[in-house]
Amino acid sequence: MNQLAIVYHSAQGHTEHIARHIAEGARNAATAEVDLIKAEDLVCDTDRLLPYDGLILGSPTYLGGVSGPFKNFMDATGLLWRTQGLKGKVAAGFTMSSFPVGDKQSPLMSMFVFGMQHGMVWVGNPFLPEQRTDVPYDEAASLGSWSGLMAQAGHGSPADAFVPGDLKKARMFGRHCAETLECAAVPA
Repeated sequence: MNQLAIVYHSAQGHTEHIARHIAEGARNAATAEVDLIKAEDLVCDTDRLLPYDGLILGSPTYLGGVSGPFKNFMDATGLLWRTQGLKGKVAAGFTMSSFPVGDKQSPLMSMFVFGMQHGMVWVGNPFLPEQRTDVPYDEAASLGSWSGLMAQAGHGSPADAFVPGDLKKARMFGRHCAETLECAAVPA
């Protein structure tokens, strides 16, 4: 079994809710053991990431970037960068905002660059938007981005206030990441 960590920050619970759906999808692949880890819990112990074969990174979109606590986690991985402790591991990213657009591409790019600097192998979002097949908008796994998962919850809404399509997309993304990790683990 591959080891997969979903490392996230969630101030209001929205990002954690999406992380749990990603974990459900990854577990449904039956190829990975999945742990949810709060980014702020890793700042003083980034070596906890070493046993994992893959990381799915998640942050809310704050003012067009990752949240401060998530950035603190990223900054704390300097020793792992110097020792190349994450090199060759699979990485993916997700974000959410309270507005449909919300500049969500920026935090995904920040996570992508973080992964590339660590020598990780990035997994994108390969799914075609279901709206093109006449699936109702709120039920459709919409694309949003090829580079990672994007979701949206209304400003001030409860943590579980996502349309069914975003939750379905999160499970699909988690499964895809776990299946990609399984392919990456096959010896050459």
